[in-house]
Amino acid sequence: MTNQDLHKFCLRLGDTCLILSHRQSELCSKGPFLEEDIAQTNLGLDLLGQAESLLVYAAELEGKGRSADDLVFKRAEHDFYNFMLAEQPNTDFAFTIVRQYFMSIYLSKVYEILSEVNDEVVSGISAKAIKEISYHKQHLFMWLKRLGDGSQEGHERIQTAVNELWMFLGELYEEDEIDIIMQKAGFAISGFDMKSYLMNHIKIDLDKATLSIPENIYMVSGSKKGVHTEYLGYILTEMQYLQRAYPDAKW
Repeated sequence: MTNQDLHKFCLRLGDTCLILSHRQSELCSKGPFLEEDIAQTNLGLDLLGQAESLLVYAAELEGKGRSADDLVFKRAEHDFYNFMLAEQPNTDFAFTIVRQYFMSIYLSKVYEILSEVNDEVVSGISAKAIKEISYHKQHLFMWLKRLGDGSQEGHERIQTAVNELWMFLGELYEEDEIDIIMQKAGFAISGFDMKSYLMNHIKIDLDKATLSIPENIYMVSGSKKGVHTEYLGYILTEMQYLQRAYPDAKW
């Protein structure tokens, strides 16, 4: 494993946390009630902190003199490597919960593994992130069950969100050459093991929420090569506007 391999690995994970945090930030002042509005915003702040730490390290590993801000504000859409699931919009509260729930299950396993690697920076970031993601999982499952096992409308909305977002799960256990390298270095588990972990955990939780797993769903692919849905472009337009309007401005 080279520094460039680790750079790409941290960049992918940092991008995913960054875009997820941006989606969560859009919920500020739009929660179903005040306490939940604050809770959802705080989930976004946790993810933003994880993204910043990972992208700072990614910039250092790259060795080209770029900062984390450069990576965030000066890359084009095809140079981002976040999962497509992360960029899906907050269609309604049910979609937000399902998207964040799926990602929290994935991130909990990722950080569990990374907390024990022999890289002090990565293990330190991950040890802190595990505590945050543990709360995310608990909070998001509470809503999954509350909506799934509640009113008919709540059940229908959360089941629709599961059905619509299911096709993005395949990327979470997809493998390419970087993944294989990181697996050999002990920084990741195999795609087969990740898929087993995700499906087993999700099935148990969906059963508790009286929700079902959709069948015969085509899985999308491409984010690890810079391919995205139309939504990422809109996110970056908003996120990068100031830097593009006033390049390298300081205040």
